[in-house]
Amino acid sequence: MPVIKTIAIISKPNSPAAVELVPRMLEWLRGHGLTVRIDEQTALYAGEAAGMAREEVTSECDLVIVLGGDGTLLSAARALGRREVPVFPVNLGGLGFLTAITVDEVFPELERALRGEHRIAKRRLMTAEVVRDGEVVASFDALNDAVLTKSSIARMIDLDTYVDEQFVCAYKADGLIIATPTGSTAYSLSAGGPIIFPSVPAICLTPICPHMLTNRPVLVPESSVIRVTSRGPDESVYLTIDGQVGLPIREHDVVVCHSSHHALLLTRPPKMMFFDVLREKLKWGER
Repeated sequence: MPVIKTIAIISKPNSPAAVELVPRMLEWLRGHGLTVRIDEQTALYAGEAAGMAREEVTSECDLVIVLGGDGTLLSAARALGRREVPVFPVNLGGLGFLTAITVDEVFPELERALRGEHRIAKRRLMTAEVVRDGEVVASFDALNDAVLTKSSIARMIDLDTYVDEQFVCAYKADGLIIATPTGSTAYSLSAGGPIIFPSVPAICLTPICPHMLTNRPVLVPESSVIRVTSRGPDESVYLTIDGQVGLPIREHDVVVCHSSHHALLLTRPPKMMFFDVLREKLKWGER
């Protein structure tokens, strides 16, 4: 493990827990001789004026501490871009499938990280491109999913979908979720999709309220290229990446999704495994 010398902190806005935690964390980190870079929200909690934009704060660091929930983590992942820097996600009270480190565990787990003993889980990203008239007009990296939905109260949308060169079907539905294994516990799960173990090399296609009740979620190999063509009028369909960014889709636009070579590196508590998280977050029964 590389030696940790510089740490970035990204915080969720309007978090009472962060108001209490951030000053203690800054004192602890600086007391250990570490250089600390903080985003603008963290600076507000700390009463400091030296906050940076999220894209800037993550540019030169060895570890990124994320204080918040999964939404804050997704935002931090976007700020990191394709830099594979370990992320230390701290749950400040939400559901948080990805932010598994609790406030009570923060300082012991940071000690472990500084000793190079932290466990790192690689979560592969997915690239989603919008192709218009043969040209790529937008490209995104998704940790969870790319979602095509209707952009108004209009009727269902029509999406011609291919996996590699095979025609899947013409979905007539409220939308289509193209999810990574990481995203299988997000929107896809709410729409009836399966929970996928994080290391399973797959992509999941989950229709949202399909007109044909026989349209069910489908798992395809991670090596697949998914192509979805909108057959609706301009801007009747909207593409959303990880629930946070996106753009309106025009008629005949093609959304192309495929697994990325890049991954998000997540710090995980040594004793908390995937099914431990599911039992805790989904309230599954204990023995």
